[in-house]
Amino acid sequence: MNALPKIRLDRTRLAAPQVLERLREAILELELVPGTVLARQALAEQFGISQTPVREALLRLNEEGLVDVFPQHATVVSRIDLTAARQAHFLRRAIELELVRELAAQRPLGLVAALERQVGLQQALAEAQQYGEFVAADRAFHRLMYAAAGMEALWELVGRTSGHVDRLRRLHLPTAGKTASILRDHRAITAGIAAGDGPAAQEAVRTHLSGTLSAVDEIRTQFPDYVVDADA
Repeated sequence: MNALPKIRLDRTRLAAPQVLERLREAILELELVPGTVLARQALAEQFGISQTPVREALLRLNEEGLVDVFPQHATVVSRIDLTAARQAHFLRRAIELELVRELAAQRPLGLVAALERQVGLQQALAEAQQYGEFVAADRAFHRLMYAAAGMEALWELVGRTSGHVDRLRRLHLPTAGKTASILRDHRAITAGIAAGDGPAAQEAVRTHLSGTLSAVDEIRTQFPDYVVDADA
């Protein structure tokens, strides 16, 4: 198993959700790459807990498609399923097209300034090539829009279904020009909302969310052991 550092949990919170959050983050950030075996005993020792909350977290990750559980054998970080990635992309695009249309019509107080600050943070992270932090800031940009529309439950739904496409994006991120295109799209989305121009914001979303899937062949060629396409 790829080594994770010893992790100190917050004893005021339940252990299983914290283990879930940390393992999900490690998988999405490719600290734990596809094919990594996750041993419950080893994870329990790393987190300083019993195996029960580890087992609960792994079952949740299995439901999200991020690990494959082989009873009485092993739990393994799943390969990136392109079919699941395409479906998650379809769902997110449908939601965010309607989301930005509503936000452009309503222009919630403070949203544009918050989005602009987030883009500024992303710019600094891109220049420092801090890709993990850049991804976190990318998610925060989108979450701001869901929160402003009172749709945070939908954000949670998107998060639970987007593990495969999120990992594709993480593989694609270091590609030359990728962070610049993300920043350009985020600025265009923000400008559309600021101007009350729903169609412009929607077009920016279409462009933004299409980038990674349009590069699937390139990603699959570069990382053949990480990706599987059931439809191929």
